[in-house]
Amino acid sequence: MKRVFINWAGSVHIALTIVGLPYGVCTGGYCKAINSRVPSVCTLSFAFMSSSAMHIKARCPVYPGSDTHRFPVPDDKVSWAADWPEYSPVNYTAPSVLNKPVWADPEIGSFSPQFNSLDGSVDRRSHEGEYIVQDGRPLNPRGRTGLNGRGLLGRWGPNHAADPIVTRWKRDSAGQQVSHAISKLPVLQFVSIKRKDCGEWAIPGGMVDPGELVSLTLQREFSEEAMNSLQASPQEREKIHERITQLFSAPGFQVYKGYVDDPRNTDNSWMETVAVNFHDEKGDSVSELPLQAGDDAGQVSWIDVDSSQPLYASHSHFLQTVAKERKAHW
Repeated sequence: MKRVFINWAGSVHIALTIVGLPYGVCTGGYCKAINSRVPSVCTLSFAFMSSSAMHIKARCPVYPGSDTHRFPVPDDKVSWAADWPEYSPVNYTAPSVLNKPVWADPEIGSFSPQFNSLDGSVDRRSHEGEYIVQDGRPLNPRGRTGLNGRGLLGRWGPNHAADPIVTRWKRDSAGQQVSHAISKLPVLQFVSIKRKDCGEWAIPGGMVDPGELVSLTLQREFSEEAMNSLQASPQEREKIHERITQLFSAPGFQVYKGYVDDPRNTDNSWMETVAVNFHDEKGDSVSELPLQAGDDAGQVSWIDVDSSQPLYASHSHFLQTVAKERKAHW
């Protein structure tokens, strides 16, 4: 892990691009019970991974939102380096993607994407480094998934997301920091949304728009999901913008950047994310603004960072990393 400095005005010179997925799909993976035959390991959404980890959810037997069964891939055949002439992946791209929405690429053959590079406003570079392109199609950097095509994902290659983790210190009525009774460490709180689609508490996050800086995505998603900025009056929107700019212009701690093990992943399309922690140390910026759920959030609240708090997908792992960095209770 290393510190990075993120300034929403443009200090991060990375233009990650991606699709705006349908609202029924969580940005971090599938949490909606759309197919009862999908094993539970595949409906728990993505898991962030170390560079040597093997994806599991990306090999779930039944592809989310469909009756399509993946070609079974055993652990010893996941790597592209493993010789496997019998490998015969199923080809599947969801009808919603084939209908050519603005957030999706055309089919390979009808256009020539520039993989491993900035392709116009679409950034097809991976946080994992350069990936293999075979027969005009990019190959998942973590190996075989048992399914070709794009599935529910819009872009060939990496599909980028961003997750802003906004924290503050928990304080009592006198304004003093609260320490945990057992660990004696100060307690952190983070802004959490309760998703409408799955009813689970989660970090507010979303997909990076074409040509958009990650720093802007982090700020935009937080504004829309936790502050409901899209529905705010001009005066309220100005106040929200001022406070959020104050917080997001401060140094950010990069919690994770890379591939995510997502059940929507295929041999040719996969999810990646950047998770960054922005901390309101004095409690005088975003902490003073009233939270209001927006976008696909059902509720929004400051929640204690604690290992006993159940959270959506792998968000608890992100919070554990933040707690360790801030020397806070977990």
